[in-house]
Amino acid sequence: MRYLVISDIHANLAALNAVIADAGAFDRIWCLGDLTGYGPDPNECLDRLREFPLTTLAGNHDWAVLGRLDLDEFNRDARAACLWTRQRLTPANREFLESLPVFVEEAGYTLVHASPSEPVEEYVLDSLTAEYNFDRFDTPVCLVGHSHWPVAFMQPEGASGLCVQVRAPYFQPFKFNGGKWLINPGSVGQPRDGNPKAAYVVYDLDEGSIEIRRLDYDIPKAQAKIRAVGLPERLAERLAHGR
Repeated sequence: MRYLVISDIHANLAALNAVIADAGAFDRIWCLGDLTGYGPDPNECLDRLREFPLTTLAGNHDWAVLGRLDLDEFNRDARAACLWTRQRLTPANREFLESLPVFVEEAGYTLVHASPSEPVEEYVLDSLTAEYNFDRFDTPVCLVGHSHWPVAFMQPEGASGLCVQVRAPYFQPFKFNGGKWLINPGSVGQPRDGNPKAAYVVYDLDEGSIEIRRLDYDIPKAQAKIRAVGLPERLAERLAHGR
């Protein structure tokens, strides 16, 4: 089984289409949430994902669009995008979002949007937070999104309380050597690590390996659509900077 692992699409169809085209053959998509928010193509992205065998979660922006989170928790631009998205989702896509879980175990792996301990809103960006979360899932690997940073954390086998941050090289599959892992594939539609290229992971379960990839996509096209629908200018500008 070969999985395309993606997260934080944020209604950026240009980025999503580029990732799907670049990934090659895969058996299923694992999407870790935040399909909506920020971007101009919520319906188009949801429709595109549903063309494939798919397991997907809801993220905090998806919950905000559905009214499950207080919009006061979001900055001004994020609030504007959520309100805009609420008005434009088709009934079928709203129903689809409402059906999504926030925590899934599938094929012996744990999938969450944010973290095992707080599946919707906690950021796992440092070893201390990762260490706390290793006791919150039972599978060897947990896949998380939310932070928009491609990163991995590993707890060596039999070493509870120890956590090591792993910087896997891009485009070089690496295998798990025991222990427990927390892995973030990065963001498809709005990277925030200073690299504007779309981020995703190809996960080969038979080989027990992952490959983190970064990909150029048509950022000017995505920016033009944001401006055309009247979303805040900063949401267009930040795509070029990966911030």
